[in-house]
Amino acid sequence: MSEIPKIDLEKTRFDIVEFIKTKVDESKTDGIVIGLSGGIDSTLSAYLSCEAVGKDKVFGITLPSATTPPEDKIHGIEVAQRLGIEYKEIEIDSILNEFLDVTQLEEDNLAIGNLKARIRMSIIYYYANAKNYLVCGTGNKSEILIGYFTKHGDGACDMEPIGDLYKSEVFKLSESLNIQKEIINKPPRAGLWANQTDEEEIGMSYDLLDQILYLYTEKGTKNTEIAQRLDISVDDVDMIINKIGRSEHKSKVPESPQKTIL
Repeated sequence: MSEIPKIDLEKTRFDIVEFIKTKVDESKTDGIVIGLSGGIDSTLSAYLSCEAVGKDKVFGITLPSATTPPEDKIHGIEVAQRLGIEYKEIEIDSILNEFLDVTQLEEDNLAIGNLKARIRMSIIYYYANAKNYLVCGTGNKSEILIGYFTKHGDGACDMEPIGDLYKSEVFKLSESLNIQKEIINKPPRAGLWANQTDEEEIGMSYDLLDQILYLYTEKGTKNTEIAQRLDISVDDVDMIINKIGRSEHKSKVPESPQKTIL
């Protein structure tokens, strides 16, 4: 049994849609640009964006690379077509390879994966600037809390509509919107390197992660009690708590020292 209380799906959907409308209105922009990875987070965000501002004001971009699973590429395009939004597909490998040729550093999966995310966001912001659109983020609460995103990459955006939803809640809201089962049921993955999956990289299932995060961040439960309630090791709980601490800087504006007034 999940420790996380059920959310009001209808009210949550309404609130997110109103939030998106408000952000676009406040910014005096003309619409929304969103990166379509073919995953559940970007798909849900795209659906809610269309509901908020209309499909004619949402622009989707798919940005595959050599490590993007073929079905993710297909799903990203299918989402755009189902929603009836304008979209563009841009392969990023030539840009990535130019970066790697210039830097001439020893290849590192994590560094290259983060570079891919930053290349993608640079392209997304180019289109946003050119169209006077806002960039819609696609991060969920689970990923944001543990820093499971690239700083100045997929973490860069003008708003995070699903940023208060745990991953398990993203799935529930997506099901209520009748998002295609193929997207809901496939394993979450960023496709930043071959055979990568989110849960393997994080070290546990999203369902378990969400319960740890809820108990620790919202209820203030101690690590030993969390372990006991969820029937897992304290080491597993500490691993997640450490991720939260180490990644706090990724969600903050860069700090500066205070000046001294005479």
